Amino acid sequence: MTRKNMWSLLVMVLLGVGISWYSLRNVNISNMMTDIAQLNWWWLLVALGCVGLYFGLEAIVVQKFVRHRYKNYSFRSALRVPLAEQLFNGITPFSSGGQPAQIFVMAQSGIDAGRASSVALMKFVVFQAMVVLNFLFAMLIGFNYLAAKLSYLSLYVFFGFLIHFAVIVGLLLVMYWYNFTKRAVKVVLVPVGWFMKAERFNQLQANISEKIDSFYEESLRMTKDWRMLLEVSVITFLQLLFYYLIPYFIMRAMGYTGINVIMVTSLNVLIFLVTSLFPIPGGAGGAEFGFTELFAKFIPSHSKLILAMLIWRILTYYLGLFLGMIAMAMRPEKAEEIQPDESSGK
Repeated sequence: MTRKNMWSLLVMVLLGVGISWYSLRNVNISNMMTDIAQLNWWWLLVALGCVGLYFGLEAIVVQKFVRHRYKNYSFRSALRVPLAEQLFNGITPFSSGGQPAQIFVMAQSGIDAGRASSVALMKFVVFQAMVVLNFLFAMLIGFNYLAAKLSYLSLYVFFGFLIHFAVIVGLLLVMYWYNFTKRAVKVVLVPVGWFMKAERFNQLQANISEKIDSFYEESLRMTKDWRMLLEVSVITFLQLLFYYLIPYFIMRAMGYTGINVIMVTSLNVLIFLVTSLFPIPGGAGGAEFGFTELFAKFIPSHSKLILAMLIWRILTYYLGLFLGMIAMAMRPEKAEEIQPDESSGK
C-alpha cells in the first residue's frame, strides 16, 4: 500500500470511531455492557461465517474466470482478490479503488494485466446483475414496509436502484450494441473535453476506448460459455444472500426470536442500495443511518440497536479492511498460462 492509501485507511478508521462515538452519545453504557454480556456468541459465529462465505464464494468466482486460461491458480491466490477489493473499495470514494486493486493482485500472481482487467469487468457485470435481481425481490417484499414506515428513504432506494440499473444497461450496450456505444461515449465525453487539456482528454478517451474494447472481446467469449456464466451467477447470488443474512443472525445473537428472516434480508438489500449513494468511502454515515432507521422496529431497545449496528459495521466493513491488509502483505503465488497446444489437448 502507498503512503496515500495508508493515510486514507487511517482517516476512515478515525471517521468510523467518530461515527461510533456520535451514535453512542445517547446510549447508557452500563446497559450496553449488559447487552454485550448477554450476547449469544454462537449466533455471532454464524454471522462471521456468512462473512467468510461471502469472500470465499467470490474467490471461487475468480478461480472460475481465471482457470480456463491459467493453471495452478490456487484458492489462496483467488481469495486475495476479493480481500484486496474490499480494502480499496473501503478507502476510496464511490469504491473506485476496488477494480484496480483486483487487477494488481491478479497481475502479482502472473495473470496478464489485460486478462485480469477482463476478469474484473466480467465479475463486476455478474455482481451488478445479481444486485439488481436481489433488489427486485426485495422490492416485492419490503418496499410496502419502507414506504409506510420510512417514506423518506424510498427516494434514496429508488436512486440507488437507478445507479445500479444504469450500470447494467451501459454494460449490456457494450456487449450487444458495440458500435453504437463507442459513438455514444464519444458524444458524452465532448463536454468533458471543455474542462481538460487536450493531451489529458485524448488519454482519457484512449483509456475508455481500450476498456470498452477489452470488455467487448471478453464478453463475446464469455457469452459462448453459458454453463460457466450460469454457475458464476448462481455462486454470486448465494454470495450476496449470505451477506444480506448477516443482520438477521446479529439479531438472533441479541436474543430476538420470531423475526421474519425474509423481511430482514430484504431490508438489508435496500441498505446496500442506500449506501451506494454516499460518496464517502465505505458509505460511512449512510450505512449506519440506513441500518438504524430500517431495523429500529425489529430492535426496540436503543442500546441494542446501536450495538447491533456496530457489530454489523465491524463484520461487513472494518473486518474487510483488516483482512485486505493481510492479503496485500501475503506473498503471491504464481500461476502459469495454459499454452494453446495444452488447451487443445485437453
